[in-house]
Amino acid sequence: MTANELVDAVAWDDRGLAPAIAQDSRTGRVLMLAWMNREALALSLSEGRAIYWSRSRNELWRKGETSGHVQVLKEVRLDCDADAIVMQVEQLGGIACHTGRESCFYRVAQDGQWLTTDPVLKDPKEIY
Repeated sequence: MTANELVDAVAWDDRGLAPAIAQDSRTGRVLMLAWMNREALALSLSEGRAIYWSRSRNELWRKGETSGHVQVLKEVRLDCDADAIVMQVEQLGGIACHTGRESCFYRVAQDGQWLTTDPVLKDPKEIY
């Protein structure tokens, strides 16, 4: 398949977006969830790094452009309904979350509350 055919195979939502999960290729840990549009996926495939669509800024977001915490693509998968993307990535710098943590999924439901389980690896003020 060509890059265009790969992008065309995705069932984009009515906003032209699909959720994209970044997963550590070594550990399998889910690092983050973001959104992609056609251009973000095409560029990710051609550049070999994760590029997302920022819904808040309404623009492409090259992960790590500011922080240096680039996600190098190792594998890209499409789910059975063709409406969700999973990317196996190498997380450069070991930090995927803007809070300075390894993963954006650092809270666990326990005893009726959300407990923070992961430490801040680097103060976000030092990153951004």
